[in-house]
Amino acid sequence: MIHRSLVVALPKDCRVADTKSLPELIAAVKEVNDSPIEQVKLTVPITDDPTLPCLTFRTWVLGIACCALLAFVNQFFGYRQNILYVTSVSAQIALLPIGRLMESVLPNKFIRFPRTKWALSLNPGPFNIKEHVLITIFANAGSNNVFAVGIITIVKAFYHGRIDAIPAMLLTQTTQLLGYGWAGLFRKFLVDSPYMWWPSILVQVSLFRALHEVEIRRKGGLTRLQFFLVVLVSSFAYYIVPGYLFQSVTALSFVCWIWKDSVTAQQVGSGLHGLGVDSFAIDWSTVTNSYGAKRFPIFSSHVFDAYGQPYDVSRVLNETTFEFNQPGYDGYSKVNLSIFFVYTYGLNFAILAAALTHVALFYEREIWHQTKAAYQDKYADVHTRIMKKNYEVVPQWWFYSLLIIVIALTLLTCEGFGKQLQLPYWGVLLGVGLALMFTLPVGVLTATTNQQPELNVITELIIGYMYPGRLLANVTFKNYGYTSMSQAISFLSDFKLGHYMKIPPKSMFVVQIVGTLISSSVYFGTGWWLLTSVENICDPSKLPEGSQWTCPGVDVFYNASVIWGVVGPMRMFGRLGLYSKMNYFFLVGLLAPFPEKTWIKYINVPIILSGTGGMPAVKAVNYMCWLSVGIVFNLVVYNRYRGWWVRHNYILSAGLDAGVAFSVVLLFFTLQMKNINGPTWWGLEVSDHCPLATCPTAPGIQVEGCPVFQ
Repeated sequence: MIHRSLVVALPKDCRVADTKSLPELIAAVKEVNDSPIEQVKLTVPITDDPTLPCLTFRTWVLGIACCALLAFVNQFFGYRQNILYVTSVSAQIALLPIGRLMESVLPNKFIRFPRTKWALSLNPGPFNIKEHVLITIFANAGSNNVFAVGIITIVKAFYHGRIDAIPAMLLTQTTQLLGYGWAGLFRKFLVDSPYMWWPSILVQVSLFRALHEVEIRRKGGLTRLQFFLVVLVSSFAYYIVPGYLFQSVTALSFVCWIWKDSVTAQQVGSGLHGLGVDSFAIDWSTVTNSYGAKRFPIFSSHVFDAYGQPYDVSRVLNETTFEFNQPGYDGYSKVNLSIFFVYTYGLNFAILAAALTHVALFYEREIWHQTKAAYQDKYADVHTRIMKKNYEVVPQWWFYSLLIIVIALTLLTCEGFGKQLQLPYWGVLLGVGLALMFTLPVGVLTATTNQQPELNVITELIIGYMYPGRLLANVTFKNYGYTSMSQAISFLSDFKLGHYMKIPPKSMFVVQIVGTLISSSVYFGTGWWLLTSVENICDPSKLPEGSQWTCPGVDVFYNASVIWGVVGPMRMFGRLGLYSKMNYFFLVGLLAPFPEKTWIKYINVPIILSGTGGMPAVKAVNYMCWLSVGIVFNLVVYNRYRGWWVRHNYILSAGLDAGVAFSVVLLFFTLQMKNINGPTWWGLEVSDHCPLATCPTAPGIQVEGCPVFQ
């Protein structure tokens, strides 16, 4: 007898007529069901047991608790100097023993809902992999930061303005829910298609299988679970050294050790505040003083005036109406950026154009074929066939209805409540239109390369030109135009995880909706509570000495709001600004993906360009490490030790992530209990000992702690 869990879905025209033995039958079935993507074929099982319970009592209790807890912890400690971020991977691992404990102690009784036929078993049997997946989807919702809370934070804590609780709450909810509409529109292309394989999802699939499947250990080897535990413990133990005991090894800048008194050398050598070049063989003095770069730090995300000092926003903003103050601006200074910040924006412009060109050139035919296949139900992928055979799909009208309701609430949020958010109805419609336009190309790039280009700049740019000088309108437009698209990508990613793990689509939809409502409510509630109860939160100059409530995570967002919302793109990158030449990057991005040779299709220009998207917040030392690790594992090991890579790479990634996450959580709470601001009690602060790397080098510019050049 063939076990129920081994049932697979074959194409209707499949025939295995000449097979004479069971091994030959199994081989034929495997050949038919091979995925076109090698990594998927070797990672995702092609079996399913549709009898496993999914939306159980354990799923609801653990999922809701985990979602709310992660949302509270991440928002609460996101305002702290030592930021703590707990990922869903940590929850994914920690929840397994809790689920097994509930399995062993809960009685086998039913909870019946009054006046309905619904009943829920407290203990429907062994804690299974599908319950675990759905609880992790809850955790994903709780671990995703809510961008709208950042808007509320800069209004109340940075600009000291007013926003009421009801529109702030609606802003938070509508942003998170709007992405479901785009996810519903494009799930045929980005979930059902076997060629949209979402590499990051394979890490979670490997981890789920390692935690739940019984595997016989090969002689001299390790099972996947044993290998995962070894990596987790090793990663946890290793991270204590750079993360807690000796943080100076995070960035070893040898150049700074040699040239202790040279600003230029430290700008070149610093891995945290400079270029991260461990050699002073280049003649830095020959680099031009582009855009007055010597007046500012070489690597900074802050804004400066013409005199090299932090920009005084209060002189150019009417703090009552949140509108631009032209006379104040004319009598003060244009906004200046560090040279790295300038070129980061230029590269962002190139990414915008390159993303559209790349998808049009390399995926246009595939998208067209998928469109026809989607409407004719001609997908041949085994996972799609299993899902369609065993489970009901989510009706498309669910997504359409939700989309219409959320857009209506969005219009109410912006047009109602005294128009506190400044964004008119046409801005809302334009924002959702941009999200609709970019979800497919960004989704294709994310699903095939594991990299999601940061396209938030296009929203800031468009509304900044069309509706200049209105701070709240700018950040709100970015919220609906970019963040809702990013949410759609996150939802589609979760749908693909459910697709691979054979979770009923309707169960996935319900869990995602409930998880989103809970997480956004907790994020908002936590943020609102802290912003209204902690005096001088996010203002280090007014906080008591040693206070943790410095909000470093919101700092980059605040500076971006000055650039795009207060001053506006016309005075930054247009004819009235200092950086108009950055617009040539649009042309560079538009032309860069055009192929001339057959091998050019292997070069993904948007991804290459978006590699710099994390800067200047991300440091040069991070890029050096990412590059070296990427080359070793994804080029050398993949090509030379393909079997080991396929068996262990995703488990290795999950183990490393989990080990670091657990060590960060443990060490963070250790510091909090000791009331220590950081691990300075070892005398080894988070520094690469390049104190002069943040100094300007132009003559006459005076900054505290820096030499003055004549």
